[in-house]
Amino acid sequence: MSDTAVSRNGGKILVDTLVRNGVDTVYCVPGESYLAVLDALHDAQGVRTIVTRHEGAASNMADAYGKLTGRPGICFVTRGPGATHASNGVHTAREDSTPMILFVGQVESGFIGRGGFQEVDYRQMFGGLAKWVTEIDSIERIPEIVSKAFSVALSGRPGPVVVALPEDVLFGSAAVHDAPAVRVTQAAPAADTMHELRALLAAAQRPLVVVGGTGWDADASAAFKRFVVANNLPVAASFRRQDLFDNRDRHYVGQLGLGVSPKLAERARAADLLLVVGSRLAETTSSGYTIVQSPAPTQTLIHIHPDPQELGRTYQARLPINAGMREFAHALDKVEPVVAPWRVWTEAARADYVAHSTPQPGADIKGVDLAQVVAHLDNVLPDDAVIANGAGNYTVWVHRFYRYRQPATELAPTNGAMGYGFPAAIAAKLRDPTRAVVAFAGDGCFMMYPQELATAVQFGASLIVLVVNNGMLGTIRMHQEREYPGRVSATDLTNPDFVAFAKAFGAHAERVERTEDFPAAFQRAQRAGVAALIELRTDPRQITPVNRLNG
Repeated sequence: MSDTAVSRNGGKILVDTLVRNGVDTVYCVPGESYLAVLDALHDAQGVRTIVTRHEGAASNMADAYGKLTGRPGICFVTRGPGATHASNGVHTAREDSTPMILFVGQVESGFIGRGGFQEVDYRQMFGGLAKWVTEIDSIERIPEIVSKAFSVALSGRPGPVVVALPEDVLFGSAAVHDAPAVRVTQAAPAADTMHELRALLAAAQRPLVVVGGTGWDADASAAFKRFVVANNLPVAASFRRQDLFDNRDRHYVGQLGLGVSPKLAERARAADLLLVVGSRLAETTSSGYTIVQSPAPTQTLIHIHPDPQELGRTYQARLPINAGMREFAHALDKVEPVVAPWRVWTEAARADYVAHSTPQPGADIKGVDLAQVVAHLDNVLPDDAVIANGAGNYTVWVHRFYRYRQPATELAPTNGAMGYGFPAAIAAKLRDPTRAVVAFAGDGCFMMYPQELATAVQFGASLIVLVVNNGMLGTIRMHQEREYPGRVSATDLTNPDFVAFAKAFGAHAERVERTEDFPAAFQRAQRAGVAALIELRTDPRQITPVNRLNG
């Protein structure tokens, strides 16, 4: 691409900036407010435009792209209703620390403040959701502001940026120089800090490592694992970050999140040192700030995070370390292993995890036993298979019984967003068609974005979605039965014929009502060569792996 300032319209300048920053995919629902961008994408070399049927799905796909690649997922939506629909994915990206840029069409600059058609003040609307919200006020500033959007999305704690695009800025023309590709740096730990870390570790008797956050790559994960193995440390994953450490490794001891093993929760409370790498130790991971108390933890806390504003925000750590995950992981290579007195502690934690994550036959279960379904997938899927899910009680089975083996194989929203898993799985399959991709969705969760079957079929995403159908909003019913037993209100669902529905889009579809029928049905779905849906009829009484509803 030439650095010569030739006259281009704003849409072309913007797309050229995206290309310079390595963008290869954009997700969108087209709108007249950014037609100039759509026209520029027509000729953009190496950029694929994925058109979804709902802006919420487009923003969720952009979040999934950010999780998979570590680069900002790019989403375009039109003004007003398009932006409000897309806000779901912005919230997910913010809570999940996912780099993302949402571009939103805006009315002409001369109409702003007059209550124009679909006009919204995006700074106010997204101010509490995004890391940064801005509006481009002149065509000359497009390269500057878009470049800054990449920097903000990627730096410190990654997250979403929202950029509003007035129509006149996109349709106008100017001779503007392109900005160079963005480079982002992360802090690295000082040598004396790592010496202090080792000294605190050497003084411990019951250490526990908690891994989480974003910004990891394969090399960082490998370096982190070397440190764990050299020091024989037990490793727990924070909520929905189980793919950061091989669950089959003898040092992995489970996940701290919804459905946490009671023994792991107690072990975390009893630890005398917590080495927290990347995780914010938010409400779900900390079981409502009880496993780790705020502001003064009972455990010695070493807290590593790439954003200095997260250090000391909730917990006062004994040793706070501001560092990127790659930088910190490689610094661990220089830490001399300690003589570990906690071999029995680590082995016991691992044994507890294996027992908790191994499903037992449920004699009183009617319909499909979801634990056996997840166990089957754990046995037959390759190590790089991507598992996606949204929100609902069905996810407890996934997190408990599936053993993740590689980074970037778990797509799950830490903000508990229903509907996330299916669009995320589509994005994963389009990103790498050679990888197996399986989405779990409850019947309520799937019906948030079922129309994206059309997107999957149109773009050839041959993923498999497992719809767990128990005819209710299970999580809410569980809480309802606890707080108001016997008073069912607003949680029953009347569902469509999921098989007929999926087939209407051209997808492969089957219904499974017995556990023993699932393996063959899944194999047929794998061989279908198109997007596939398998409806799993499950027992409404089986509200969690261990709890049953009355009646």
